[in-house]
Amino acid sequence: MGYRVVVVGATGNVGREMLNILAEREFPVDEIAALASRRSLGTEVSFGDRTLKTQDLEQFDFAGWDIALFAIGSDATKVHAPRAAAAGCIVIDNSSLYRYDPDVPLVVPEVNADAVMGYAKKNIIANPNCSTAQMVVALKPLHDRARIRRVVVSTYQSVSGTGKEAIDELWDQTKGMYVPGQEVAPKVYPRQIAFNVIPHIDVFLDSGDTKEEWKMSAETKKILDPAIKVTATCVRVPVFVGHSESINIEFEDFLDEDEAREILRESPGVLVVDKREAGGYVTPVECVGDYATYVSRIRQDPTIENGINLWCVSDNLRKGAALNAVQIAEVLGQRVLKKG
Repeated sequence: MGYRVVVVGATGNVGREMLNILAEREFPVDEIAALASRRSLGTEVSFGDRTLKTQDLEQFDFAGWDIALFAIGSDATKVHAPRAAAAGCIVIDNSSLYRYDPDVPLVVPEVNADAVMGYAKKNIIANPNCSTAQMVVALKPLHDRARIRRVVVSTYQSVSGTGKEAIDELWDQTKGMYVPGQEVAPKVYPRQIAFNVIPHIDVFLDSGDTKEEWKMSAETKKILDPAIKVTATCVRVPVFVGHSESINIEFEDFLDEDEAREILRESPGVLVVDKREAGGYVTPVECVGDYATYVSRIRQDPTIENGINLWCVSDNLRKGAALNAVQIAEVLGQRVLKKG
């Protein structure tokens, strides 16, 4: 016996990935509904070897459905997630709306799977920010061994994190660079993204941090440990899919780089590719379409006491969004719903 599953925002990048991953991982589905806004009504999306037609989110009745995977913006989520939750359908939300709500668990299954049991307060579970998700997968096993005191992270985030319009803007600007008179002015981003990097993701706060940088700190504390100090610089780069992160970690106890490498090799969700030679590391191109969080360039930081540097890469549409949501659904199936 399987589940009745709803994918909300099924025509977007993350919604389509959710459908793909549900099929790939053979999630036990008895019935599935693909929902979208009225303007996308009837659009066809793929679910394994099946084709689904999207239904109208505004009119959809969530009663009798088990799980709803939400991949829409916060404004629409604010309207429809409580409606689904009140109907008895457990919501797994990919927006930022509920991440900092103390009554809503923020879950990365490799890190804090037990937190899903907090779903009952509002019938909602939050998915973290894509850049946070991959980082905490790499940090958790190291924290268990040596206790992390402080993290300094610089991100190199792909345009797919902004959405389809950003992907199109990068593509069109890149083509326009080679055709005189066909240059494309920035619309999605405040600066040209093709052949450029932009140290600005989300809005600026009074502190001088951007909200993306604040999110990485706040979410790491909620998911992993409130005692960990995190400072981040988040940068948008001209890559279509795949976020990369340079992470400097200061531990309470000494951790040798070789031991760190072995710990990560044995950790769920992590793949270590770390050879000290040209190409002996992973880049975003290699991670696209994969489930893993890749870790490379593991090395001692001699400038601080108990320091380690590493490089972390993951497909942001998968582990950073859709895969994590499906993994949460799998945990719910095993621990709460128990139908599959």
